[in-house]
Amino acid sequence: MNQTQRLAGKVAIIVGAGQEPGETVGNGRAVAQRFAEEGATLLLVDINPEHAAATMAAIAPYQSIASVLIADITNEEDCKKIATICVERYGRIDILHNNVGRSEGDRKTVDLDVSAWDAIMGLNLRGMFMTCKHVLPIMINQKSGSIINISSTSSLAARPTLTYKTSKGAINTMTQHIAMENAAAGVRANAILPGLIDTPMAIERRARETGVPREEIRAQRDKLVPMGYMGSAWDIANAAVFLASDESKYITGVLLPVDGGLLVKRG
Repeated sequence: MNQTQRLAGKVAIIVGAGQEPGETVGNGRAVAQRFAEEGATLLLVDINPEHAAATMAAIAPYQSIASVLIADITNEEDCKKIATICVERYGRIDILHNNVGRSEGDRKTVDLDVSAWDAIMGLNLRGMFMTCKHVLPIMINQKSGSIINISSTSSLAARPTLTYKTSKGAINTMTQHIAMENAAAGVRANAILPGLIDTPMAIERRARETGVPREEIRAQRDKLVPMGYMGSAWDIANAAVFLASDESKYITGVLLPVDGGLLVKRG
């Protein structure tokens, strides 16, 4: 074992470890690769077996101990299973990285179907609550643990649609509550707020829905960022490594933008 690895000896659950196909890497897969590179043992959780298998293949060069679990986090029994199986396979849980989310189907308030509200909230917020709920007792018993929830800069800035922004704002609040509630037990909780990131979920869906070429979509998004370009999933993954590691052992309840200055621009 390389003793310089920042996550050596730690067991991490990555929820949403797969990704849809695309020209770039997605956040979940990038986090899995960086965690593996830093020596973590991984439980790769995803609802799609093919996407999870592709991430498993991507981390193979790092020779990390890892396995896949297919689960639907909108189902509480599956969320309980995630925690139980991780302990059965690896004996503990040091890191919970919650990466699942969606915005498809979101609309302005007056145009929004209640079914779309329920579906987005069920995945983005309810699912994240349930994974935290079932991992927390294990971390509390260990007297250590790091929970990393993926939120969005949309939670703190204007957005043309309702549900995604509302769900991500609630994730911020939930993360801060979990941080305060469990600080004395040695459990930390922080949120990463990605800005405009060049991932398949961001680019491929927009190209599919609008018929606009990918490079044109990228150029439009690049112009919005003060630094002049979108971030990549590796930027999110590097922030996650820091929050997962002992380098951030005195940091909890933080909402960390990774956005190239987007929130500074918007105020």
